[in-house]
Amino acid sequence: MNPQRPFIVGLTGGIGSGKTAASDHFQRLGVPVVDADVVAREVVEPGTPALAAIAEHFGPGVIDAEGRLDRAALRRLVFDQPQERLWLESLLHPLIRLRTIEQLESAQGPYVILVSPLLLETDQHKLVDRVLLIDVPEQLQIERTMLRDANSREEVEAILRAQSARSFKQQHASDIIVNDKDLDHLHQQVEQQHQHYLELAKQHHARTSQTTLYS
Repeated sequence: MNPQRPFIVGLTGGIGSGKTAASDHFQRLGVPVVDADVVAREVVEPGTPALAAIAEHFGPGVIDAEGRLDRAALRRLVFDQPQERLWLESLLHPLIRLRTIEQLESAQGPYVILVSPLLLETDQHKLVDRVLLIDVPEQLQIERTMLRDANSREEVEAILRAQSARSFKQQHASDIIVNDKDLDHLHQQVEQQHQHYLELAKQHHARTSQTTLYS
């Protein structure tokens, strides 16, 4: 990351926490957003070297009729196979990181949001200046996810067990929004954090300008 880069806030949270609703409101406030999940899809678009490598390693069953990655089929292959998951991560994580950095550094605005569900579980947290956790009580998390994805309680609980603990995320967050009420309440908290980040970004730019001036 170069010294001229923008101030970067990493936004994370567990499944059903409201990350997308929060990042959408930051965007409405004029903040550029880089979404790690979107970047992860971009690096395996048809015609990319990464998709070709995945097809060669796992076989044609992971490619759908339109020539795109069948993510559900790939998940089934790697879910209980740690070695296969490690192979996949070693291929994709460097590509995702490089493209993410490119998008962060080209963002125009006082600060930029990096949305990533695995921000704290990967080295992506090293790219950001602050970590904003969208937090929600586990029972509400389960209910929202069941409603949104039409999954059973057992399926949602299995997903939660596979994610890092809520307490881990809370411990490593710089800022926390508790999203346990309605959308208006979430928006109010986002707007408060936005004002806070505008001030922090101003301080960041003042420091980096001084560094550049005297370097």
